[in-house]
Amino acid sequence: QLQLVESGGGLVQPGGSLTLSCVASGLSLNSLTVGWFRQAPGKEREGVSCISSFDGSTYYADSVKGRFTISRDSAKNMVYLQMNSLKPEDTAVYYCAADPRYATVQEICIAPGPFASWGQGTQVTVFS
Repeated sequence: QLQLVESGGGLVQPGGSLTLSCVASGLSLNSLTVGWFRQAPGKEREGVSCISSFDGSTYYADSVKGRFTISRDSAKNMVYLQMNSLKPEDTAVYYCAADPRYATVQEICIAPGPFASWGQGTQVTVFS
């Protein structure tokens, strides 16, 4: 059974940076599309960024393009999200997820499937 554990969240001022990490156990991520999602209070969950295991293609939400970078380390079974130029509107709980579907990264990031595995989340707070 795949288990995902996120870390790296915290408090940061606007313009600051954070790197989120997600480590997987129980199953290799090499055959899965993995991504980062976030949910702010009172808002729906949003797909932030995803990366394909098939061709390395990536997807970024418009709100984070140019500021966030997703990467994966297959040897360590980990995925990362480098977040730069953080804004107060980036404040949310960030979740790592892995989806076994054969679909585009955009499709998975927009609508994760019912068989996706999720981490417990890590809080990111950007405050003035």
